Amino acid sequence: MERMIGTVSRGIRAPIIRAGDDLAQIVVDSVMAAAQSAPFSVEDRDVIAVTEAVVARAQGNYARVQDIAADVRAKLGGGTVGVIFPILSRNRFAICLKGIAMGCKKVVLMLSYPSDEVGNHLIDPDLVDEQGVNPWSDVLSLAQYRAHFGNRTHVFTGVDYVSYYQQIIEQAGAEAEIIFANNPRAILDYTKTVLACDIHTRARTKRILQKAGAEVVCTLDDIMTASIDGSGYNDRFGLLGSNKATEETVKLFPIHCDEMVARIQQMMRERTGKQVEVMIYGDGAFKDPVGKIWELADPVVSPAYTPGLEGTPNEVKLKYLADNDFADLKGDALKQAIKGYIHEKDEKAQSLKGTMVTQGTTPRRLTDLIGSLADLTSGSGDKGTPIVYIQGYFDNYTN
Repeated sequence: MERMIGTVSRGIRAPIIRAGDDLAQIVVDSVMAAAQSAPFSVEDRDVIAVTEAVVARAQGNYARVQDIAADVRAKLGGGTVGVIFPILSRNRFAICLKGIAMGCKKVVLMLSYPSDEVGNHLIDPDLVDEQGVNPWSDVLSLAQYRAHFGNRTHVFTGVDYVSYYQQIIEQAGAEAEIIFANNPRAILDYTKTVLACDIHTRARTKRILQKAGAEVVCTLDDIMTASIDGSGYNDRFGLLGSNKATEETVKLFPIHCDEMVARIQQMMRERTGKQVEVMIYGDGAFKDPVGKIWELADPVVSPAYTPGLEGTPNEVKLKYLADNDFADLKGDALKQAIKGYIHEKDEKAQSLKGTMVTQGTTPRRLTDLIGSLADLTSGSGDKGTPIVYIQGYFDNYTN
């Protein structure tokens, strides 16, 4: 019988992971137990995706607010620091801000508006237009912001992030001044020492500030790049990708994961004889139509993956072939013609980049696409499935 099922993504339940656990063994055992209970068979080019949260937890990669404060003080001087373009998140940034403020005498917090980098809105863009404010040029004080927009809360969390972040800074013992602007140069009217907290635009922000006369500029990936008094660290991403663990600690993005994905792949090969691919995944990249959030608060979707996941899809659009190349065919003849086209493409390993037959396909990296699928499958709540098992992703219409 012809196969009628394409890609399948399964959330795999696992034990609660603690620091020091052998995560690779847990992943393999959990997948094999799921395959027996479901049941399903392990096949070549199946994908095992493991959420970064349990990897960092198994590594014990945590930092205290005191560690963050010490590093900020050492790198930014401990005086007045401009903290610019942070995302609006109790989970992602609030505890980091607490540590940052503990390392400063005064924080000038500059928030982008109407939204942060990942789409969390302080205010509705239509309200900005109604008030005659130009977000590309206008720099607002807190008083001006309140006069224009009042006290606004987030559509999902119900939090007034302006007040929330101000309280965090002041409770950490620092003076707080809040301004609103989208041009990074605006902060230089307040201080020449800056910590840029944007994620995907951080290199550009740093370059602009340095060229404009900033004396010291750090980004979040400059903070916690080495251990402070035995703390965790991330030598590649620093505080980027961190999450709240407790009111006093953050879980950092996992480090040095290449060995883990290779080990899981080897262990699965030894157990099944199959060559599966393995990746560590964080936030996927997709936009919520109501909250307008882009989700992607991690610096990368996947910090580590096996070589078979390198590259981008090389796919054709079936409806394009049906409407153009094979418009005169239908039924089985159309089906066989399309299968033949795909088979020839695969046999020749022919790159179709830029050709019309690929229009409408998704030109993203495989790890970004699969990581987004895994993130949606595992969710962020109480599903208890930190492992995602994906089958059929590399199949096509000919399989």
